[in-house]
Amino acid sequence: MLAVAFVVTISAGATFAQSVGITAKKVTYTRKKPIADHKKTFEITYPKIKAKTPAISRKIEAILSYEKAFEFKLAEELGEIQWLESASYSVDYNANKLLSVSLMIEGSGAYPSGSTKYFVIDNTTGTRVVPATVFVNTAGLLAKVKKLKEAEVKKALEDITNDPETKDEDVSSFFTSSDEYSKVSLNEMSIDENGVVFHHDYGFPHVAKALQPTGEFFLTWEELKPYIKKSGLLAQFVR
Repeated sequence: MLAVAFVVTISAGATFAQSVGITAKKVTYTRKKPIADHKKTFEITYPKIKAKTPAISRKIEAILSYEKAFEFKLAEELGEIQWLESASYSVDYNANKLLSVSLMIEGSGAYPSGSTKYFVIDNTTGTRVVPATVFVNTAGLLAKVKKLKEAEVKKALEDITNDPETKDEDVSSFFTSSDEYSKVSLNEMSIDENGVVFHHDYGFPHVAKALQPTGEFFLTWEELKPYIKKSGLLAQFVR
């Protein structure tokens, strides 16, 4: 049913209290009854974690479950669903007791599509870092992120209008729909040594995906300093 293609070491922390060991385990799955030639197989690259204890390793791997993050079942993908084509991850940060990972999936139905989810994890406990545990005045921080979003939307509309190839495209309704059904939040974030990126998916339909802004709102540690909880894991970046 499946074959393990290879295992590659991505990184290994010299001190587990500061970083974790991560290896990539790529698995090729074969569908017994593919609906098309390009649906015969799909690949999932799993992040295998080595933290300071096996229990913490398992907790981190559970958080980084593709099935849980993207709400699908592997058994169904091997059966009749047959949307998934690949799943992979990238490590954005792995130091100072923090692990920041992006999970990505790609597939196709009527059209090709994909999705990305972002996770920041306390690698000493194996728990996910959420805004309430590391930020104060989250309402004020969200307002700041919303201003960045508004600026991005304004620029996107101006760029579309000023481009001869897209000036006749009307995407304003897509932004209105996004405001209603895909509200910006602080939940999807990634970190590195420079600061935090808050991610937002505008949810444009396939026909307009090329016109969709990136939805990446970056704030430096200095900009975030008033919002950092002193007792949280991010406080180390603003002392």
